[in-house]
Order: sequence, then C-alpha cells, then structure tokens
Amino acid sequence: MDAPGWRGPEESLGTSQAKSGRDRLIRPYAVTGGRTAPRMQLALEALVSSATFVGVDPSTLSTEYQAIISLSRQVRSVAELSALLRMPLGVTRVLIADMAAEGLVQIHQPSLDAGKPDLNLLERVLSGLRRL
Repeated sequence: MDAPGWRGPEESLGTSQAKSGRDRLIRPYAVTGGRTAPRMQLALEALVSSATFVGVDPSTLSTEYQAIISLSRQVRSVAELSALLRMPLGVTRVLIADMAAEGLVQIHQPSLDAGKPDLNLLERVLSGLRRL
C-alpha cells in the first residue's frame, strides 16, 4: 500500500483525471524540492494576489504555479489557497514564497506590533464568527 500523497492541482481546479489519462500522485516534498521552510516568514492570514507580469508565458510555469496564479486573481489568504488547492499548508507556503521572490505574486502581510495581534483584525474575526 502506498503512502498518502497529494494529488496535483488539476484535481482541485476541476480537471478530470480521465481527461489527463492518468492518476497523478505527487509527494509533497517533491513539489518543493525537499524544502520544508519558506524563504520568508509567511503568516496563514497573509493575503496573496497575482502580480501583473509581462513576458512570462504561463505555460512554462509548473502546474502548481499556474493553479496558484489562477486562484490568486482574487485576493486570498495563504490558508485559503492551501485549502482550495487541497495542498498541504507547508507546501503552499514554500511555493508562494518562491513565487513572490520571482515576482509572480504579491504578498500582503499583516502588521503586528511587538507580537500583539491587530485589534482591527480581531474585531473582524469576531464579527464574522457572530454571523455564523
């Protein structure tokens, strides 16, 4: 029996496996080249948006990069991208940090003063929880 793995973003974006003709199983460490830590600190609630880039042919990018770019056309958090892609959070963080370094996405980090959470953020979370 094989160890559990991650099925590529084609499945998350709705591309059927029958269409691709194969069941793609990828080990998470293979997607990141064995790296487990992102190049930069990346908070779960950090917002990611696609950068406007010129001269980069999207078809030359990896499937994972294409999926992240597609989903981040609408501003989303790192945690949300991870969930939508059905990709482990650590893998998502590494890929997003790499993409930011290459200028493919923009990251909007929350500002925390001396480790204290942003009061505005906490109030918005509380308001959202009350609406549930």
